[in-house]
Amino acid sequence: MPNRRLFVAHTLAIVSALGMRPSRAGAGPLGRPQSAVILTISGAITETNGPGRAAFDRAMLERLGLSKLKTWTPWTRGVAEFEGVLARRVMAAVGATGTKLRATALNDYQCTIPLDDFERYDVLLAMRMNGQEMRIRDKGPVWIVYPWSDHPELDDFLTREKAVWQLTALDVR
Repeated sequence: MPNRRLFVAHTLAIVSALGMRPSRAGAGPLGRPQSAVILTISGAITETNGPGRAAFDRAMLERLGLSKLKTWTPWTRGVAEFEGVLARRVMAAVGATGTKLRATALNDYQCTIPLDDFERYDVLLAMRMNGQEMRIRDKGPVWIVYPWSDHPELDDFLTREKAVWQLTALDVR
């Protein structure tokens, strides 16, 4: 985790040099959701927009910067194109300081994901598949998608468990 600590230290130095202050419990740089919250992040984070949490609507996640990923998945036919936000970008936006997180789906399915996965791979918090917004019945509104086509070694039971669809919450630990 030395790279993560160095990244956080450099980020805080830049923020300080620019005369900015990290937010505490206010809206800060995250802003506040203007529509339905689709993802809530809590735990070991420094940036929040509510008491002990960061809540995101779709537009807030999209403002973090959209990326595309073309990959096959164990649950779709052939290669699909996913669009969403890189998980590492979301973790940086909330100032994640932990080493792992607990991902929770709408149906209360939970799994633990090492934050290192997000640094090693272009893991996407996908909100669109093949150009269409993912609805709850389509594994949306947010699905953790790993780059299986680029990294065949990820096709194992443990990685499949971490590909949480209908993602609603992340708790950084």
